[in-house]
Amino acid sequence: MNYKVLRNIEDHIELQNSVALDMWPQFMLEDPIADEHWWELFEYFPECQFSLSFNDEIIGIGNSIPFHWDRPFEELPEKGWDWVFEKGLSDYKEGKKLNVLNGLQIVVSRNWLRKGVSTMILQEMANIAVEKKLPFVTIPVRPSSKSNYPLISIDNYITWKRGDGLLFDPWLRVHERFGGKIIKPCHEAMYIPGTVSEWESWTGMKFPESGKYIIPEALNPVEFDVEKDIGIYIEPNVWILHEMKKFV
Repeated sequence: MNYKVLRNIEDHIELQNSVALDMWPQFMLEDPIADEHWWELFEYFPECQFSLSFNDEIIGIGNSIPFHWDRPFEELPEKGWDWVFEKGLSDYKEGKKLNVLNGLQIVVSRNWLRKGVSTMILQEMANIAVEKKLPFVTIPVRPSSKSNYPLISIDNYITWKRGDGLLFDPWLRVHERFGGKIIKPCHEAMYIPGTVSEWESWTGMKFPESGKYIIPEALNPVEFDVEKDIGIYIEPNVWILHEMKKFV
């Protein structure tokens, strides 16, 4: 496919939002860290944000941030997505050497699902890492089918295999085929709190009493304390490592 890669364009945030807002469930757009800092990606790391275009249609988007890491990747923390976003920003502002690229978001437009676009986005992320001479790409991956099994632990889920020996989860399988390796789960990748009324508006559901509720498209149950007027969703992800040696 003869697609174009769009980087450093003035209306990039609006272009990307048109795709992302259509694809994510509302509660996933309420992460406090993203709400506070998303614009900084385009201010400090514009070259790491991109969209793929085909015939003037945005077919996929990718967002990434470099950060500093000097320990074994097995020691990456439980607080995956939220942690790496804040760390990349603080490392940049403190002048640290940024030596790893981290993928924050990969989204394929609804009309282009299951057409190989996700691999194209991964390839472009790898291209950015090579251009910036960063030897590794990490991604706290959101397994796409885990929401069908919210009561299964992420630790067990990532061990599931298909009959052909490949990983069960389709999105993890894309990374596997691209050469990525699972490091470990990050059980507290995103922390999304909200009042009961906010969660009801985000989901179209009612939460009349305290307890754990299964929410469509959530990877884990959401826990509500009605007396304290709060619902808390803690999203698990999976740390994936891609080595750039094969692209150099």
